[in-house]
Amino acid sequence: MRVGDVRRTAAAVAAAVALAGAYGCTVRPGGTAGADGGHRLPVHIEVPAAGASASPPAREPAAPPERPPAGRPARPAPGGGGQRAVPGRTRPAPVLWRPGDSGPDVRELQARLRQVEWLFDGPTGTYDDLTQRAVEGFQGKRGLPRTGRTDVVTWQRLLDMTHEPGEWELYLMGGQPAAPPDPRCLTGRVLCIDKTSRTLRWMIGGRTVSTVSVRFGTEHTPTREGVFQVYWKSRHHVSTLYDSPMPYAMFFSGGQAVHYSYDFAARGYAGGSHGCVNVRDEGAIAQLFAEVRVGDKVVVSW
Repeated sequence: MRVGDVRRTAAAVAAAVALAGAYGCTVRPGGTAGADGGHRLPVHIEVPAAGASASPPAREPAAPPERPPAGRPARPAPGGGGQRAVPGRTRPAPVLWRPGDSGPDVRELQARLRQVEWLFDGPTGTYDDLTQRAVEGFQGKRGLPRTGRTDVVTWQRLLDMTHEPGEWELYLMGGQPAAPPDPRCLTGRVLCIDKTSRTLRWMIGGRTVSTVSVRFGTEHTPTREGVFQVYWKSRHHVSTLYDSPMPYAMFFSGGQAVHYSYDFAARGYAGGSHGCVNVRDEGAIAQLFAEVRVGDKVVVSW
């Protein structure tokens, strides 16, 4: 090759390198053979067409975000305020309580259902089949889905129609926590009866053996308060004054006794005794009757 040709080739290469620095370059993978089999440099140089601007080419605009398929709600952005409504489709309301649940919230639910006369038993604090049917009836009456589960919509509707239940509405059939024992109950064998919490503790040596719910006399026939003793036990007693059964009776003051009450078992605190201490749990009073002795102490306090 002649010297002039070599100089012209070197000048062309230098110009190409300069253009590569100005417009960018890409390295081809593989060897040095081109697609047509000819020789190629390891650096591919892109030269703009004549008259083109020397500024870098603009980036390709980003593709628009993909739209969700028809009929499916778009996912809300974080903090975006919830799911978009879809015609003909309703999102289920969150469920608060369902069959099998238990606790004070279920007890309040049952008390409110009693206020609107959809539930007649309880409250028990357990979401049983009776509670489920009551919720279904309440929902159906108001055009809500009859699921039998208490969701937020059902609960809000029930709140709007009822008042805050009082303590004895919540514990109409008993089951409330026992109050701390009277100090007079901390020694010996004692039937420790508390009018405030409506409970009876059977205590021996300051230890609670068992606790049952109890009911007392009305304002016209109140249960006496004070310290007494069991002076007589009568398993199948019938009141001669009122001609009513008093099974498992343990008398402590005149005609007043601790005994099982069929009425208490059926109506709870909606009724009252003639001064006796009523027990609604027949199994519990039978066990208590077997353990209590004549001469054991009885403390009735407010």
